[in-house]
Amino acid sequence: MIHEKEGVFPAVCPLDCPDTCGLLLHKQEGRIVKVTGDPEHPITQGAICNKVRHMAERIYHPERLLYPLRRIGAKGEGNFEEITWEEAITEITGRYRSLIEEYGSESILPYSFYGNMGVLSVDGMDRRFFNALGASRLKQTICNAAGNAGWISVMGANRGTVPEETVNADVILVWGGNIVSTNMHQVVLAEKARKNGAKVVVIDVHKNQTGQWADWFIPLHPGTDSALAAGMMHVLFRDGLVNEPFLERYTLGHQELREHVKQYTPQHVSSITGIPVADIEKLATLYGQAEAAYIHIGNGLQHHDNGGMAVRSVACLPALTGHWQKRGGGASKSNGGYSSMNSEALERPDLRPNPDARVINMNRIGEALAMEEKPVKAVFVYCSNPLVVAPDAERVKAGFAREDLFTVVHDLFMTDTAKYADIVLPATSTFENTDVYGSYWHQYIQLQEPVIPKVGESRSNVELFAALGRAMGFEDPAFNESEQDMITKGLEYPHNPYLNGVTWDGLKEHRRVKLDMTPYETFLEQLPTASGKIELYSAALEAAGLPPLPTYIPLKEGYDGVRRGKGNRYPLMFISPPNHNFLNSTFANVPKHQKLEKEPFLQIHPEDAAERGIEDGDEVTVYNDRGVYEARAKVTDKMLPGTVVSQGLWWDGNGRRQRANALTPDRLSDLGEGAVFFSTVVDVKRH
Repeated sequence: MIHEKEGVFPAVCPLDCPDTCGLLLHKQEGRIVKVTGDPEHPITQGAICNKVRHMAERIYHPERLLYPLRRIGAKGEGNFEEITWEEAITEITGRYRSLIEEYGSESILPYSFYGNMGVLSVDGMDRRFFNALGASRLKQTICNAAGNAGWISVMGANRGTVPEETVNADVILVWGGNIVSTNMHQVVLAEKARKNGAKVVVIDVHKNQTGQWADWFIPLHPGTDSALAAGMMHVLFRDGLVNEPFLERYTLGHQELREHVKQYTPQHVSSITGIPVADIEKLATLYGQAEAAYIHIGNGLQHHDNGGMAVRSVACLPALTGHWQKRGGGASKSNGGYSSMNSEALERPDLRPNPDARVINMNRIGEALAMEEKPVKAVFVYCSNPLVVAPDAERVKAGFAREDLFTVVHDLFMTDTAKYADIVLPATSTFENTDVYGSYWHQYIQLQEPVIPKVGESRSNVELFAALGRAMGFEDPAFNESEQDMITKGLEYPHNPYLNGVTWDGLKEHRRVKLDMTPYETFLEQLPTASGKIELYSAALEAAGLPPLPTYIPLKEGYDGVRRGKGNRYPLMFISPPNHNFLNSTFANVPKHQKLEKEPFLQIHPEDAAERGIEDGDEVTVYNDRGVYEARAKVTDKMLPGTVVSQGLWWDGNGRRQRANALTPDRLSDLGEGAVFFSTVVDVKRH
């Protein structure tokens, strides 16, 4: 494919999105001129979003990094000179040797996430290199850690209802997820179910595009999801809408839960959530009387102080009604567990000379860079843009501005973070690499092979970290393995029976291979929890000092749902979910996407706007003790009073302070040590 100048070639969408679409790349004169969906993909069936449809504009962007660069000005100015790859690798390895000698290997910290979802791009040679180096370990919990921990506390693994079955549901609850923007093919499946009579209910703090699409949108106050779930349980038990035989056979703790949720009366839950009592009763009855109800748990509700418990509480609901036994019923948070690969073979933790090396949570990168004891002296950033995506952004920026911090960034663009680097390295795009992709939604493993030559002197993560490993003198054969070798080893994983039959040869021939879903048919009989049952009562959480049963715990920053912030210094909850045309900070520098999104907006309720003398279209400043964010007001009643919403993560520019994460805290969630972006209190004033 790489050498053919003309034609249409298969590919995989690399974005951090559950759909993991099959693509077709159209080439003319050796360049990609169009990206379309692959109509033969069993799940995505040729439909793709605007983000990937315009991917060629990102690949051939005039600001694409082409050569290694060395900083020549002050950090943050963005002044660099071109150097060779040999010079770059020599400088990096030389600095690392000096730092290891003076400060120890844990003074070096990798910082990465899933800017590219290819397994080799983020969970392969890079991990081998930092393991062999003995660097500090990064806890990657910025996205889904709290929700995953909450789900696993009930079900044991990141596995739920498979998407194809949801067409059979007669009630679909989308809870805290803007799937029109972030999981479009689940919308397609829900539409098929709706044509068969299903009702789609969206529960969220903001009437986004998904809320507008729903049959019924239910707004609630941020961080009160666990109260609503417990209130639904109260009604289900009270009105005899639970499946007693299912509870007896497949669950642990249903009697304790039955007593526990008596306190969550609809009246009490209404006072917390802002949802009318009649709607709480109606929702619980609709769910309890459904033939096959499916709950799609989004990312939104987990980004709170109580985010793990919120997901845990929602995840308990299908067990009360026994919807797990109905085709199309049940729930899902993430299905990534179905495609989990052999991480030890890919990452080689056995190469690490210090297996007890310290762990630094990526949400606390600002705090970590300010540590005086055992200071972080070097950061290597790849597949991420922490100055935009990490919480408490002003503190993060101050850390990266340290003159004594040796920073390397490997990226396609001169990001906000790259401007603070000492060395910037050009990265390949996904269509220039060999990699393998699972999905955290559907059940297909897909192979990507290069379709175009590397742009400029860019290198893949596999090439880069293998070269750094060899330059550091690491002699293990791990640093000479090919992408095919690594993929083959990753797929050899008897611990995951769903991978049975998925091989390199099969991927090479067919481009995608379906997982062996045979174990799914009897998964209720072999749940990987401590008890082997759905754990409505969690002894593990109790041992950790947390509530063993679904419990509403108020947020930590002056807002508890009941008071809704009145009388507090910062009386408004600030929510910053994804917008439709960016994916975190990806695409925020592409003109077509910028034009579609226009500029940062702050959605504010008419009551809150009137109190502050703010009119639609005004320039406003959003502020708290951590920082300032500037946007244009959009007065709307798409959320309850007391909540303001700004969608999208924007790079700095246009003379405006437009990093939403300047406001967000770096506290950690109740479960999983996840980010609590949405547990943020602010006030707003006219600019």
